[in-house]
Amino acid sequence: MSEGAGTESAARVADVLLAFTDASETLGVSEIARRLGLSKAVVHRILRALLTRGLIAADTETRGYRLGQASAMLGARALRDSRLRDAAMPVMRRLHADIGETITLSARVPGGRVYLDQIESRHEIKMTVEVGRRFPLYAGGSSQCMLAFLPEEEREECLAGQLPAITPATVIDPERLRDVLRRVRSRGYAYSHGERQPGAASVAAPIFSFDGSVTGAISVCGPYPRLDEAAGQRYAPLVIAAADRVSRMLGWSGGLPTGATPDGPP
Repeated sequence: MSEGAGTESAARVADVLLAFTDASETLGVSEIARRLGLSKAVVHRILRALLTRGLIAADTETRGYRLGQASAMLGARALRDSRLRDAAMPVMRRLHADIGETITLSARVPGGRVYLDQIESRHEIKMTVEVGRRFPLYAGGSSQCMLAFLPEEEREECLAGQLPAITPATVIDPERLRDVLRRVRSRGYAYSHGERQPGAASVAAPIFSFDGSVTGAISVCGPYPRLDEAAGQRYAPLVIAAADRVSRMLGWSGGLPTGATPDGPP
């Protein structure tokens, strides 16, 4: 096998495994083949290899596949070794003490972002997130605050791709999204209502790495009646300041995003 063929095969295996991070349900051979543009025979061979190594498991009820124990072990190890999570958790606890709603931490990954961790709200009715599942960068506060601060070329590449609606409120028109992202860059945070999950709202601010690249986001999220636009404006300075503290712990010294202040919404 040539080096090029081996690289292509490895990429296909990785793509099949990553497909499970985009889905909350089990996946079958036909669905994976359709999503990735691969033949069913190729997908079946890859699944058999992943199955023998415990990276996926067969679901007898649906006759599909889901992530296996070996994948859970890899995820747990990655979470344990995450510098972003280590830096963010003390800041998230302080923010949670100040606000009382669910606080989330997201990390940017190829093709989107994932929730790394959360501290759940003290309220009986609350919003929780699915840690480890990959979400696109165009829908929801945590996604949009990262997308807004990506280099223009990467941002436009995302907007030029397919933008399927996740909820009826998801903004999928590229020009409208550009307006949303311009506002996010101007004020330093994103506010979202119902774009990723109906009835939920969030305020999110970006986290920057030592080189100035956006690497994650902190958000406050909860049911819309408790997290309407007015509440979003009240919480925004706290979320911006929290994200800035984490960024500084990661070595970023460039300060707050353009237009943002730790004392009040821009």
